[in-house]
Amino acid sequence: MQQIELMAPAGNFESLQAALDNGADSVYFGVEQLNMRARATMNFTLDDLPEIAKRCNAKGVRTYLTLNTIIYDHDLSIVKTLLKKAKEVGLTAIIAMDQAVIASARELGLEVHISTQINVTNIETVKFYAMFADTMVLSRELSLRQVKKITEQIEKEQIKGPSGRLVEIEVFGHGALCMAVSGKCYMSLHSYNSSANRGACKQNCRKKYTVIDQETGFEMELDNEYIMSPKDLCTIDFLDQVADAGIKVLKIEGRGRAPEYVAKVIKCYRQALDSLYQGNYDKEKVIAWMQELEKVYNRGFWSGYYLGQKLGEWSKIPGSSATQKKVYIGKGAHFFPKSNIGEFTIEAYDISIGDTILVTGPTTGAKEMKVTEMLVNDAKLSTAKKGDSVTIPLDFRIRLSDKLYKIVENKVEA
Repeated sequence: MQQIELMAPAGNFESLQAALDNGADSVYFGVEQLNMRARATMNFTLDDLPEIAKRCNAKGVRTYLTLNTIIYDHDLSIVKTLLKKAKEVGLTAIIAMDQAVIASARELGLEVHISTQINVTNIETVKFYAMFADTMVLSRELSLRQVKKITEQIEKEQIKGPSGRLVEIEVFGHGALCMAVSGKCYMSLHSYNSSANRGACKQNCRKKYTVIDQETGFEMELDNEYIMSPKDLCTIDFLDQVADAGIKVLKIEGRGRAPEYVAKVIKCYRQALDSLYQGNYDKEKVIAWMQELEKVYNRGFWSGYYLGQKLGEWSKIPGSSATQKKVYIGKGAHFFPKSNIGEFTIEAYDISIGDTILVTGPTTGAKEMKVTEMLVNDAKLSTAKKGDSVTIPLDFRIRLSDKLYKIVENKVEA
């Protein structure tokens, strides 16, 4: 079986490190406003690019800069600045949908990947964009049968990109799905003058709406109140079929998600892909992976359009269906390298032996572990409370910027 590249989202350095620590083959990220998560609180700056490249290069991980929004004339100067910086620091490729970005990247000799916003759905479109790009993200509305037909034609007709390699196909593997056709939506623009196609989606489709017949006043009875909020895509339970479709890159959604989301999802899909290669991918493992994926942010799971099943599965609640949540406890205070002991200052709630904790930070990433022993104010106690100083044995280094959380069960209303 051919190796599939596992592509992770990175919205900040915590998530980037979480992706690197959990087996990502590549990461994708945006810089400031010209990406499809421009309004996300987590976005890198131009000055972050050298550090991103440094960390990823050290691990042999490919780097993809997303420049996939609609571009206006006043954006062109910043586009060229970003592309020049990407070339300077040695990023692997640019993900783009606007021809101005594609052309500018090619002029600089940068590898280009075609964004899903272009809606590549057939082999002739693949041939056209092969003049500019080496990788294409297919439209999210395709079934695996349609995906496989395209990959087989690429092989049969030897369709190659500018690099001289056969064009590679990327598909979405896990994460949020939009009600719009591959992200092309005007609902946020019409409602709030905030364009989704400029990375500024307000996600007002995720809200509860009542549908009324204006002529009669009849209010429609709906089986599900969140009729425009799809469940999240999950392919881990039919990953063998996804691999059989001939794809080369599996993309995980989530640049707006927390670092523990990136860590958990990438870890599960890394294990699943490795199991496929080793020939021991089975139902028992799938059940365990699904239980892990349910612990972090999700709107419930479905298979998208890949299997040609009934279309449209909608979330039952406005937010997450995660079975666990994190509660802020405190922050890093000191690390003792000789003994591998971390010291934390407890600023909220309490922590006890037996609790599962999460430590996050720009260099630490997202590390989860169970507390088996600790000292509270230099005394052996089983519980620490607000104001206490706690030391815990760790197998990783902590920093002053790190935050300490406790993982607790999350009760979700059906």
